[in-house]
Amino acid sequence: MDPYSAEGELINIHNHFHQGQYQDVVDFDISALSSENALPARVLQLRARLALGQADGVLAEVQSENEPELEAIAALAEQALGNQEAAVKAIEQLAQESGDNATVQVVGGIVLQAAGKSDEALALLSQHSGNLDAVSLIVQIHLQQNRNDLAIKEVAAARRWAQDNLLVNLAESWVGLRLGGEKYQQAFYVFEELAQAPATSSVRSLVSQAVAELHLGRTEEAQAALDEAFKKEPTFAEAIANLLVLSVVNGNYSKELTSNLEKVDAQHPFLVDLAEKSELFDKAATKYKAKVAA
Repeated sequence: MDPYSAEGELINIHNHFHQGQYQDVVDFDISALSSENALPARVLQLRARLALGQADGVLAEVQSENEPELEAIAALAEQALGNQEAAVKAIEQLAQESGDNATVQVVGGIVLQAAGKSDEALALLSQHSGNLDAVSLIVQIHLQQNRNDLAIKEVAAARRWAQDNLLVNLAESWVGLRLGGEKYQQAFYVFEELAQAPATSSVRSLVSQAVAELHLGRTEEAQAALDEAFKKEPTFAEAIANLLVLSVVNGNYSKELTSNLEKVDAQHPFLVDLAEKSELFDKAATKYKAKVAA
């Protein structure tokens, strides 16, 4: 039986993870799980701890382990701590030795993509065998590459064998936000259902709902969702970044929010993009400086 299926042992902890309910994953009682599912569950808990900013503790726990799954987690922790070169080197070695391991594929894909090695990430992820975690990452990478066509193809293929799985619904919604039009509303329904149900709500689902609301031009509703997300986690970078976007849309650019985002994540894509565009603007402006005759 597929442990991630509706009847499988890991369905609840797996859904908690992909709903962004990381503390619920950490607190999940895995003591009663079968021996074959104990390690995959532990991997999810370790990844949840990394998402909660506990990289030091995770690395200390797994750095002496020799299972490929835990070696991959150690590499992910190294990357979270800023040791990019060591992380990539470890994953590239694992890819050679254990490229057929599902955790190595998924965690390795995350590390390689974060290091800008998209082709290597896709090559590793493409070795998966019916792994929706790998599918979702492949879709994300294609969207980052602006290859909507490949992302659509990946989701359609997964839909044929995974049907109404949470990850397929999420991946389809990510694609929908990129495609626009009526797809915005379809994506909104998925994110709203997750964000508003007490059993599935998280700061991440609330931000996703807010993004869909913004695309639909519903700024007041987007503000409400972001305010709720901000209450749950005031230092969540994506909530701050989207509040910034909303402030710009409303004509009220906030320097305070920009400062807050810089404190939380100085290398956030929003800030990097803003800096690049400011530099380009300054370069263009120099061409039009008034020339004063002597």
